[in-house]
Amino acid sequence: MQETFLSEFQKRGYFNQCTDQSELSVSMSGSKIKAYIGFDCTARSLHVGSLMQIMCLRLLQKYGHQPIVLLGGGTTLIGDPSGKEETRKILSEKQIENNIKNIQKVFKIFLKTSNSKLKPLFVNNYSWLRNLNYIKFLREIGKHFTINKMLTFDSVKLRLEREQSLSYMEFNYMILQAYDFFELNKTKNCLMQIGGSDQWGNIVNGVELIKRQSGNQVYGLTTPLITLASGAKMGKTEKGAIWLDKKMLSPYDYWQFWRNTDDRDVVKFLKMFTEISLSKIEKIKENNINDLKILLANEATAMLHGQKEATNAEKLAKSTFRENSSGENLPSIKIDKDIINKNIIEVIAYVNKDISKSEIRRLIKSKGIKIENKTIVDEKFILDEKLFKEKGFVKLSLGKKKHFKIVN
Repeated sequence: MQETFLSEFQKRGYFNQCTDQSELSVSMSGSKIKAYIGFDCTARSLHVGSLMQIMCLRLLQKYGHQPIVLLGGGTTLIGDPSGKEETRKILSEKQIENNIKNIQKVFKIFLKTSNSKLKPLFVNNYSWLRNLNYIKFLREIGKHFTINKMLTFDSVKLRLEREQSLSYMEFNYMILQAYDFFELNKTKNCLMQIGGSDQWGNIVNGVELIKRQSGNQVYGLTTPLITLASGAKMGKTEKGAIWLDKKMLSPYDYWQFWRNTDDRDVVKFLKMFTEISLSKIEKIKENNINDLKILLANEATAMLHGQKEATNAEKLAKSTFRENSSGENLPSIKIDKDIINKNIIEVIAYVNKDISKSEIRRLIKSKGIKIENKTIVDEKFILDEKLFKEKGFVKLSLGKKKHFKIVN
């Protein structure tokens, strides 16, 4: 049986719900369609939590369909309440504009841009939302939404059940997202919206709005929200977000994130976050788990940062974890002299801003801090500038997996 977008979408574990799977299957087999995913621009970069959506866009291109990337310049001004326990910080238009420019670079890495029929269309919903006439919008669009139904959506219901505030501004988000789909269907002939399972209600709203306003048949498709086998949320670790921008997270640290995948998640992530064929994954899934983790790390890193960075990260990891390695090939962090003259806790807090001082103290007590492969047991230890003279840098190790090359 010939593979299709939907069949591979399901086999890779991307499928959660669809508004009309059989009709969508017919529509996609009969012609090439446009489909969109929306991304809020609340930070300078997306993190790994958005990677499944990006992989869905790549899969669309693989089967000849054209992805539309909606960068929510308008809706980011409001904030999506889905999955949020509190109101988001409101960003300025300038901050959002800068975030959009930076995030767009990530998509140009992941998505093919040379073929005009497959080239992603980038749209910013601010371009149509900013000019809406409020009275006209309420009369033509607002009439299709009932408060009764909106109160049943998890994004609203959970906040109210927990007696957490939900602003009128956020309450309107779901209407604006539905309107985005309507606008893209009208102007770009977009037939499908893909989103996380927490977006199901908003997506269904869009499908129904289009049917009522124009009579067009469109589709909604959702992906599951990914949690790690440990129960933690995908995309963030105790040390912070796993960013897709190398200025915010080095290729080496990105590689390490995948290398440290829980054994129980490895095969699942090979399907979801690499383009290794499903038949090959089936053949190798019983291989040595550490070999599979390295394969996952190399494939995922190469896709974002290139094969050279992936190869370098693997070499660096192997050399770093050899006992008494010098750390010469580690990513370097420049540190000011006034910091060097402070105690080891202040130095570590400066070098790794994702770790708290109380965590640093716990690491020292458990003998998890090393300078030049020698264990530090005194919180008042001060880095002597003489240590830098021999090699021009000092190797700092936090536990077994976090290493830094400090230069002054």
